[in-house]
Amino acid sequence: MTSEDKKKDDGMPDFSDVQSGASSTAPAASVYETYEVKAGDSLSKIAKRVYGKGASWQKIFDANKDILKDPNKIFPGQKLKIPK
Repeated sequence: MTSEDKKKDDGMPDFSDVQSGASSTAPAASVYETYEVKAGDSLSKIAKRVYGKGASWQKIFDANKDILKDPNKIFPGQKLKIPK
């Protein structure tokens, strides 16, 4: 057994020839704020407050499709993701 064989036989796998599978073309992670719905809120009111125009409500709805099925049915206490 050579000294080179002893180095490789330390019980650890040899990963020296492994190449990264990471992609440099992956989309950037989305950044969100969290907003707690208050009585009287609507997605368009929240969008007007956050983005300056109520017509951007769809952006908020799209980011919250996991918890919202209808854009007209939001409730006080719900925590919504607000995309930046």
